[in-house]
Amino acid sequence: HYEPAGGSVVFNLQVSGHPSYFAHGILVHNCHLIPEDGEGMYRQFLADAKTINPRVRVIGLTATPFRLKSGMICGPENILNRVCFEVGVRELIRDGFLCPLVTKAGINKADFDRLHVRAGEFVADEVEQLMDSDQLVEAACGEIVAYTQDRHACLIFASGVRHAQHIQRVFQKTHGVECGFVCGETPTAERDELLARFRGQAPDGLFERAPLKYLVNVNVLTTGFDAPNIDCVAMMRPTMSPGLFYQMVGRGFRLHRGKANCLVLDFGGNVLRHGPVDQIRVEQRDRPGGKGGDAPAKECPECHAVIAAGYAHCPDCGYEFPRPERANHDAQASTESVLSGQVSESVYTVRDVLYSVHVKQGADENAPKTMRVDYKVGFYQFKSEWVCFEHSGYARWKAEMWWRARSFDPVPATAEEAVALANCGALAHTKSITVRSVAGERFDRIVDYELGEKPEPLPLDERPTTDLSDIPF
Repeated sequence: HYEPAGGSVVFNLQVSGHPSYFAHGILVHNCHLIPEDGEGMYRQFLADAKTINPRVRVIGLTATPFRLKSGMICGPENILNRVCFEVGVRELIRDGFLCPLVTKAGINKADFDRLHVRAGEFVADEVEQLMDSDQLVEAACGEIVAYTQDRHACLIFASGVRHAQHIQRVFQKTHGVECGFVCGETPTAERDELLARFRGQAPDGLFERAPLKYLVNVNVLTTGFDAPNIDCVAMMRPTMSPGLFYQMVGRGFRLHRGKANCLVLDFGGNVLRHGPVDQIRVEQRDRPGGKGGDAPAKECPECHAVIAAGYAHCPDCGYEFPRPERANHDAQASTESVLSGQVSESVYTVRDVLYSVHVKQGADENAPKTMRVDYKVGFYQFKSEWVCFEHSGYARWKAEMWWRARSFDPVPATAEEAVALANCGALAHTKSITVRSVAGERFDRIVDYELGEKPEPLPLDERPTTDLSDIPF
């Protein structure tokens, strides 16, 4: 510990079981809580530490590197001024560290355009009044019960205490199921019992009642709340905060035995407002006009899945979206070329590469598959290409050239084999890509690569095996 200028004693802290000391440094967990300015406890502590040791370095860890009012927490003039490592949601799901999410929008929706914004967030009283209508609460609770027949732990975020109590009553009186309720005023003993029952940690008989499937809360079960068994998150509150949106959805990311995915039911329009959780749109405070374009998500009118805006067909039900109409003019000047055919090229440093088998929407089950390659080139920014191992002619020849430039292993015959080999380390590291944009053309193209050295061929015992049951003889 040390004694800062004000005379108070400050102790070194660490997360239990995870020592986090390093020379001349301070490690801040949940560093998005460091205020942007002012004289709060965090900033005073860091200022005093710097007085004692001018060489002190601050490293921050967070899942939500942005603030409601000012955008990204890293900046040249901020305490945290550089991103030294990042890993995205998609990579963590791919590598088995997080649980996949599936999303549905509420069928019955409120009109959020009527809400006013104060200090960057919807006015709380207006939100609760809007969301607490009998029609919305009854419809939403009915949808939640219907969608969660085969799920085990549903965490509900309400817009206020009155709204949460209304939700609780509808669950119990209309649907005959118990719904717990916690808020900042809930007594500690009662809260502990509800959370233990909700987590499934309490065997029958330990408490008066059985494990709890539904739990509604108001502003308490976000950052730091850990219940890995949550397999449904229902957002019955809208928010302008990308951080709060991420924290609500993030309660369902934890892995748990028997949990295949987590269903996110969005009655607050949050996914459409902020975009998919791996592509959250964060507004910078100094951005001209204060508003960006549309969030990169849309809702399927047939099955109400909320998906990335780039889909032409709904991946869940196959619905074909109408082609978007172009607006008469944009709110700000475009950087696109003024004449069709003009070419621009950009070089991107590649931070990670994801490989997956791609099946064209609506294609016959015997149609050739491709290997989709997603290059991560920024925070939630990807460039993609498709390699056609199962095609013939020129497409197959291009796939062979693509593979041989990266690997000493034989060219795979199928997209599935290619993905398996790529994920086993058979391909050279991609350092950078060059992307060509042609004015008037719909899609960009990756036209050049900077590659690392080819790895040694995979030993036979490390090569992925083929399931013989899939061979048609």
